[in-house]
Amino acid sequence: MKLAVLCLGLFLFLQNGNAQADPRLKNLDKEFKKILEVTKTPGFSVAVVEKDKVILSGGYGYRDVEKKIPVDQNTLFAIGSCSKAFTGALLGLLRQEGKLDFDDNPRDYIPELRFYNSELNNNVTIKDLMTHQTGIPRHDLAWYLFPTQSKDSLIQRIQYLEPFTGLRQKWHYNNFMYLVQGVIAERITGKSWEQNIQERFFDPLEMTRSNLTIGALKESENTAVGYELVQDSIFRPVPYYDIAAMGPAGSINSSAREMTQWLLTWVNKGKHRGKQLIPENYVTEAMSSHAVSGSGMPSSESPYIHNNTYGYGWGISSYRGHYRVGHSGGIDGFNAYVALYPTDSIGIVILANRPGTMALPMVRNLIADRMLQLDKIDWISKILKNSGADDEAEEETPKEIAGTIAGPTHDLADYTGTFHHPGYGGIKVSVRSDSLILKTPHGSSYLKPQHYDVFQPIPFLNNKPDTVNIVPFKTSFSMNETGEIASVKMKLERTLDQPIEFTREYETVEIPLATLQVYEGSYELPGIAVRIFLKGDGLVMFVPGQREYDLIPLDQERFAIGAEEGFFAEFVSDDNGTIKQLRVIQPNGTFIAKRK
Repeated sequence: MKLAVLCLGLFLFLQNGNAQADPRLKNLDKEFKKILEVTKTPGFSVAVVEKDKVILSGGYGYRDVEKKIPVDQNTLFAIGSCSKAFTGALLGLLRQEGKLDFDDNPRDYIPELRFYNSELNNNVTIKDLMTHQTGIPRHDLAWYLFPTQSKDSLIQRIQYLEPFTGLRQKWHYNNFMYLVQGVIAERITGKSWEQNIQERFFDPLEMTRSNLTIGALKESENTAVGYELVQDSIFRPVPYYDIAAMGPAGSINSSAREMTQWLLTWVNKGKHRGKQLIPENYVTEAMSSHAVSGSGMPSSESPYIHNNTYGYGWGISSYRGHYRVGHSGGIDGFNAYVALYPTDSIGIVILANRPGTMALPMVRNLIADRMLQLDKIDWISKILKNSGADDEAEEETPKEIAGTIAGPTHDLADYTGTFHHPGYGGIKVSVRSDSLILKTPHGSSYLKPQHYDVFQPIPFLNNKPDTVNIVPFKTSFSMNETGEIASVKMKLERTLDQPIEFTREYETVEIPLATLQVYEGSYELPGIAVRIFLKGDGLVMFVPGQREYDLIPLDQERFAIGAEEGFFAEFVSDDNGTIKQLRVIQPNGTFIAKRK
């Protein structure tokens, strides 16, 4: 994939007609140019509203670095989790219509929804989902590495997502819980979340270019290309990530210009052009504190930013004596931030095509200080210092992993197969040349031996289309009692003490009935006669005093015994192909049964 070079110091585009009309925003061009340079950001779009007016709406830098196409106020960006405020507002409308209550159990609307334990099943409320107080950590890789277009499929995974604390004990961000809210709205209205957002918000706000899927973004004109920084001012285009069924948590794509209509609605207590679009009582509640999201005293570096709490799809804090409500959004190649100052009737949105860029807080604070007429602070220097230097680029090639002590305990082929976790999905391990490859539905990585059965995922070079830089968590293979590789463990959720374990799923083969008939008969173990016989279209093993066990064919002569982990049956033939023995392999040993 081509790399694009951008000399930020030589270029700045400004596409707006009203920035200079407000004296508070005078000479922003120079400030924004410097921010683009120091944060190494390809481009961003920004808009500001106050009361019932749009004060600024413009674009800066490039939306396409290779083609040198500038960002403007109409450029579409992925806004990520800034979508959550839309999903929460949808539930606010349904509550206003008497169709739900925030104290209801979400299972009242989604009967098949199950959580990890009875405490959640019996006591969780919709409000807990909205305020991130379920005690379930993010488990984001359960949807990011294992995407699906089915919301129902993601709902089924929730029962296997382990909490890290009790209900309402601690705030912790969770995208799955906003998915649940979207599905609740679907069940109540009989319309998809996407239809509801379009009809309830996009249409009345005349957000005609905003859309809700990656497919729609790709078909649109004037869309930003997402980038990652790989060296100094060298950018690599990032493929659009299809958030798919997780849409209610963050799939909206919009522009600075169209987001102004959303901002105006919130700073005017839910009204848009005189019409109450969002219930006023919901707007007040959503921007009020319901959970403490960050405890502790204000830092010495930022003594004027404190009291971090969370409402409904909004984070809340104090900013230099002013009440600030906001939310960030990030997905592959993109970063967004929406800030509201409700007591000052001011709203700001910044959309950028590089994830994690420090440009967003710099632009937000710069504009807020000017609009609120506060003393000037050098936010560029302060934020760069607090972020730990000047935003170093990602490495083009992975660093060498130190500490390799011993090689794998098994042949590479023994690690191959399909492994599954019910809350995440399936991964496949295969051999390519002399290396192991770990593949998820989202992409692949090499597995570099580190120590015995511990491997380190290494990203493919050049970011090939069929690969992804899987998060660099150590991958540990575990054996069962018979010494076979039985599972793969990865620390995919950092809040949990134990890693996520994917257990082996044996791949079965088709064996003709005529061949299976050859294995029928009685086999003598010491004091026990084991019977093998056909039942339906498969083999069954019967042990006196026990139940019948289905024999699941793994290859021509090797079978798994039912679903019992580490239990196998192998048929042994002589040189003439006649079956002479049955080897029963189980954790406490291997037993030979002679055929009668």
